[in-house]
Amino acid sequence: MIGRITILLLASILCFSSCKSKKTATKYRKKHKTERVVRVNQTVEEKDTKAEEPKVVVVPVNIPYSERVANYINEYAEIAKEEMLQYGIPASITLAQGILESGAGAGELTMKANNHFGIKCHTGWEGDRVYHDDDERGECFRKYNDPKYSYRDHSLFLTQRSRYQDLFKLRKDDYKGWAKGLRKAGYATDPKYPDKLIGIIERYNLTAYDDAVLGKRVSSVDPDESKIGTYSVQAGDTLYSISRRFNLTVETLKKYNGLKSNDLSIGQVLYLHPVKNQ
Repeated sequence: MIGRITILLLASILCFSSCKSKKTATKYRKKHKTERVVRVNQTVEEKDTKAEEPKVVVVPVNIPYSERVANYINEYAEIAKEEMLQYGIPASITLAQGILESGAGAGELTMKANNHFGIKCHTGWEGDRVYHDDDERGECFRKYNDPKYSYRDHSLFLTQRSRYQDLFKLRKDDYKGWAKGLRKAGYATDPKYPDKLIGIIERYNLTAYDDAVLGKRVSSVDPDESKIGTYSVQAGDTLYSISRRFNLTVETLKKYNGLKSNDLSIGQVLYLHPVKNQ
């Protein structure tokens, strides 16, 4: 009798041990599933990091300066107009500053940092930075992943500093007042800075972008044929740059002058209005 009881006890102990081993094996498999989830999350994080790589803008440098400026305007005019709508800075001023400060997009600082306005780090800047020789050697300048962020930072730079507040009391089409006001407020140390901005605005007809934002219409007046406007081609001019300067299209300019190609020669006189019997 005692022998039977002993055998039953041993059998019960063996069954209990077997169940415990199965539970342990189940826990191990659950832990293995958790490790797979971690590997999926790491893959997503790597994709997010690649999406933030800086935008590199390739600017042709072996072309005439006027053509490079025309390309720059074509690339950034819409951004400048959007900044004018949101922050009240004339698009003509923004574009002229960008052209001047960035060398029409080909300047060293612009190429390596997407910095189009020469904005230095200043106190409180926590973004990326590069070091570049300017007024002094190795000065700290802001670096952007995309040129559009440089344009937005330019708007914030002017609107958030009290020394520029008088500018926003000026009319939005008073580009001369803005150019002089920037120099007076200390944006640049060059005494000729206002004249340079005004010259760029007038040469490339940048006020047309202010007018577009302000909703102005350019009046169409039949020209006095006894005083037909003309333009003498200068070194570096292209049909595109001339057409933008006089608010025309390239095809219209070619039609006025009976041109079959885009070739020009220095000193060539172009009509800026239609001429009868040509």
